[in-house]
Amino acid sequence: MDYKDAGVDIEKADALVGWLQKSKGFSSIGGYASMMPVPAGYKEPILVSSTDGVGTKLLLALETGRYDDLAQDLIAMCVNDMICVGAKPLFFLDYYACGKLDADAWKLFLTGLQKGCASIDCELSGGETAEMPGLYSGKHFDCAGFSVGVVEKSKTIGPHLVVGEEVLLALPSSGFHSNGYSLLRQLFKEDMSDFIDELSIPTRLYVHEIQKLLDQGLLKACAHITGGGMDNLLRVLPEDTKAKVNKWEWQGVFAEAQKRSRLDDTKFVQTFNAG
Repeated sequence: MDYKDAGVDIEKADALVGWLQKSKGFSSIGGYASMMPVPAGYKEPILVSSTDGVGTKLLLALETGRYDDLAQDLIAMCVNDMICVGAKPLFFLDYYACGKLDADAWKLFLTGLQKGCASIDCELSGGETAEMPGLYSGKHFDCAGFSVGVVEKSKTIGPHLVVGEEVLLALPSSGFHSNGYSLLRQLFKEDMSDFIDELSIPTRLYVHEIQKLLDQGLLKACAHITGGGMDNLLRVLPEDTKAKVNKWEWQGVFAEAQKRSRLDDTKFVQTFNAG
């Protein structure tokens, strides 16, 4: 009995890594670790790191085969946190674990990572793929993302800049992003096929919009509304400060989710980004 008999195909994995190294946009992949110089022009550069996953939204990707969109979710859940302190994403790595490596799914996922990273000028510098038969069954897999960025120490944003009266702005989301899907899958399980396209929309990447505001010196603090909903706003409010949030109308699938969950307004915005 060899490793392949036990369920781990090293030759297949090596062939896929070879494809990755030859593919456009993946030339930096290889070696034991990723190396990236700190960009020039910083007086006191602060490295900023973030890691996250995509939760049970993975199960929707298994149904739809939209692994490239799931890859954008993974990037966004990391870099959208990073920009909340004023950082610019530098590079991104992924971890992809499965029971048996599906070459088509893996290639689509990696292509999605490359496209998403390129759209925000972030280097896809490496990652890890693991076959673990016995831990993952069928086509099931899991993924995690890791990103590093940089910000000038004097230009970090956060609650320390929130003084006196400020204007609170909300940027629209592209959908439920990657949070609350354990509940959403229950709410829509009887007619999932009618809503799966809306529920599968990838998480919006806010990097460029936030960077424009930062470059103009207009942003004091920033909150990424993910798991925990609007309670995330509390992370950037000083202890003696309150935020007045005007009510907004929830559209489409958000309104349908509230109707089905019967959650009151407070509970709903403590669970989802609500648009």
